[in-house]
Amino acid sequence: MIEIKGISKNFDGHKAVDNVSVSIKENTVFGLIGTNGAGKSTLLRMVSGILKPDAGYILIDDRPVFDNTEAKKDIFFISDEPYFFTNGNASDMQKYFSVIYPEFDTEQYYQMLDNFGLAKRRKISTFSKGMKKQLALICGVCSKAKYLLCDEAFDGLDPVMRQGMKSIFADEMEKRGLTPVIASHNLRELEDICDHVGLLHKGGVLLSKELLDMKCNIQKVQCVFSSEEAKVQTMDKLTLMKADTRGQLNTLTVRGSREEVLALFGNADTVFYEVLPLSLEEIFISETEVVGYDIKKLILG
Repeated sequence: MIEIKGISKNFDGHKAVDNVSVSIKENTVFGLIGTNGAGKSTLLRMVSGILKPDAGYILIDDRPVFDNTEAKKDIFFISDEPYFFTNGNASDMQKYFSVIYPEFDTEQYYQMLDNFGLAKRRKISTFSKGMKKQLALICGVCSKAKYLLCDEAFDGLDPVMRQGMKSIFADEMEKRGLTPVIASHNLRELEDICDHVGLLHKGGVLLSKELLDMKCNIQKVQCVFSSEEAKVQTMDKLTLMKADTRGQLNTLTVRGSREEVLALFGNADTVFYEVLPLSLEEIFISETEVVGYDIKKLILG
C-alpha cells in the first residue's frame, strides 16, 4: 500500500503540490487525473523517491521512500518523456535495469520486444515517441516492481498498442499483484482500466473515490412528467445533483442506486423515463460541480 499524508512541494514560491493525502491500495489500478500543471508529475516523482516533500510523508508498504534503496526496488517510475542512455539500445537498458531490479525478467523482456516489433540493437534515439513509450512500459513490467508509476502512460500509443498494454497490466495484476498508478489528463483513456480515481487540481486532491462506488451511486435519468405538479412531487424525493430541462424533456443527475431510482420513477407520474449509464467524465463533472468547481473547464478531451 502507498500512503501519502499531507505532502506539499514548492518550487521558487510556487506550490506545485498542496497538502495532498491519498491512499493507494495494492493490486488495484489508481488513476490520477488532472490538467497539465495540476501537480501530477511532481506527486509521482515524490512517490517514487526522486523528490523530497517539503511537508508530510510518503510510505511504501510502511517504509519511507526517499533515500531508501530497498523501498525503491518496489517502484518503477515512467516519466512523460522517458530517459534512455545516449546512443543506447534496448539491450543496454535490459543490462542496466537488471542491476537495479534483482527480479528483472530478461526472458519476458526480449519476448515482449519481439511482440511489439522493437529491435533490441537499434539505437533508441531513432525510435518514435510511441516506440519509446512502449519500451519504457516494457522495462517497467519486466522489472517486476510491485508499483508501476506511469506519467501519461498511453500518450503517443495508437489504440491497438493502448489496449495491448492495458491487457498486459491486467495479466501482471492477476499473476503477481502489480499495482499500476497512472497519471493522465484524459478521463476517457482511463475509464476502462481504473479501480480508483483521484482528481488533482491546483496541487490539491479535489476528489478521490472508488470508480465502482461512483458509478453505482450516481444515475442519469431522462424523463417527461405528466404535469408540473408531478414534476415537483418527484423532484422533492430526489437527491438531485444536476437538472437540465429542454422543452418537456428533463435530464436529471441524481444520487442513489439504480434500483432505488428505478423504484422511485416507477411510482412517479411520468409520460416517459429511462435510467442511463454515466461516463467517468459525466460523473466527475457532477461530483465537482456539487462542491463548487466547474470541472468542464479543466477536463481535456
